[in-house]
Amino acid sequence: MRRLAPLIIAGIVLAVAPITGPDIPVRVLEYVKPPAPAEATLVAVGDIMLSRIVAKRMRHYGADYPFASTADFIRNADIAFGNLESPIAPGPEVQPFEMTFRADPEAADALKDAGFDILSLANNHIPNLGPEGILETLHYLDAEGIMHVGAGKDAVEAGQPMFIIANGIIFGFLAYNDSDVVPLSYEAGDDRAGTALMRIDKMIQAVKGAQNFADIVIVSMHSGTEYAPFPNKRQVTFARAAIDAGTELVLGHHPHVIQPVEVYNGKYIFYSLGNFIFDQMWSDEVREGLAVRATFTKDGLKEVSYHPVLIEDYAQPRLLEGGEARKIIEKVTQGLPVDSPANPL
Repeated sequence: MRRLAPLIIAGIVLAVAPITGPDIPVRVLEYVKPPAPAEATLVAVGDIMLSRIVAKRMRHYGADYPFASTADFIRNADIAFGNLESPIAPGPEVQPFEMTFRADPEAADALKDAGFDILSLANNHIPNLGPEGILETLHYLDAEGIMHVGAGKDAVEAGQPMFIIANGIIFGFLAYNDSDVVPLSYEAGDDRAGTALMRIDKMIQAVKGAQNFADIVIVSMHSGTEYAPFPNKRQVTFARAAIDAGTELVLGHHPHVIQPVEVYNGKYIFYSLGNFIFDQMWSDEVREGLAVRATFTKDGLKEVSYHPVLIEDYAQPRLLEGGEARKIIEKVTQGLPVDSPANPL
């Protein structure tokens, strides 16, 4: 067999030919590696509550205290998403036992500095201060350039998608609030600030509309039974309907604990990412949260990785590693029980 001598310069094969003499013509085979498809990364976290004890820590140690251990991780993504569980407005200090939340205006700047690009406001605490509190929250987020979805000055704004372009990929975000966990008065009206409620017909219409502009549609839902380890039927029905409508990824929150992930028709549903920043410390389950890092091309989700966190000092999540992280990841990915409504078997 004749020996071939490939000549490679800067990754391009310029010539491959039998070496038999100077008069033999050289056969040129040009190889240029096709460019890789553009990619964009998303980091998504669960409930972010910046009131009560968290607010006390922020006043004492600085507004960036809750994000001190995770900001680099969040900033490293092209897009960072979370569920903001407290309205932002001036007002009196909120005591630890109170269930009406309020974050100080400095919280908006802290969220921006931490790297958040878009926040869901479709939850049971953003309306705690009434329509005025929602408008205040929108004002402070807008001032920092943080996009928001799932709440607005009226029904149109609350239900409309928000679009972000990252590395040439267009993402469309929608967010919904479960009427099983909030009163109907929390729904935005024609002339009333509020949230977008989980109505499957409207969600499907919104997803289809967003697909006219976006390469990737992501739906967030605030739903489920608090502290339940598995999703309930409403979560499953809504999330699967979103996937069937063309959603690429569903992100859930509200139960304050992590719930298992489901892969439905090849798409990921995170029924609950658990707490990210919250002043709940009474059990491992409420201290645990899951940050998800997802990489997309224009064609869809390329890969996903799990990054568990553990809340310390009532206010600050810490990224887990090694055995601590493995324990939570196994819990998230071990599958759903046979009698769960989300179990496809």
